[in-house]
Amino acid sequence: MVSRVHKRTAVYRRIQQLRSITNSHARRKTSVILDASKYIRGLKQKLQELNQLAVAATQKDIEYGPMPMLKVEQQEEGYLIKVLSQRSCQGLLAFILEAFERLGLVVLQARASCVESFCLEAFGIKESNEDTRLVDTQVVEQVVSKAINDWRKVTKQC
Repeated sequence: MVSRVHKRTAVYRRIQQLRSITNSHARRKTSVILDASKYIRGLKQKLQELNQLAVAATQKDIEYGPMPMLKVEQQEEGYLIKVLSQRSCQGLLAFILEAFERLGLVVLQARASCVESFCLEAFGIKESNEDTRLVDTQVVEQVVSKAINDWRKVTKQC
């Protein structure tokens, strides 16, 4: 009897740990485990992308050159925008954020580095105004590309 209670308590603690690690709000054990498996798949995908970037950077397969690399991915509720450049791009972040504003995107989460190279990863959603039309991924890419080109013209970068 005591052994069952200990096992049940241990399982409960592990489920609580899973719930906190994966930010799951599920109440049932199976739902928490499903959330954890989704979380692990997402981590594997991010790790794979980082490994590909690391391998490509060491082999010099990717040449970001004078033009920063842009990648826009549509997520369930918004867009993941990634901008990468091998060199520091002073002022580029402001141009990109202005482009988000023109699109009506609200940045919920962002990571940026401008020290030796430029790296921006931002997640944005459409503002909840009366205009609730979903913006196409290509439109987001075009507007951000235009912002990068505008930055290049202003700073006279090639």
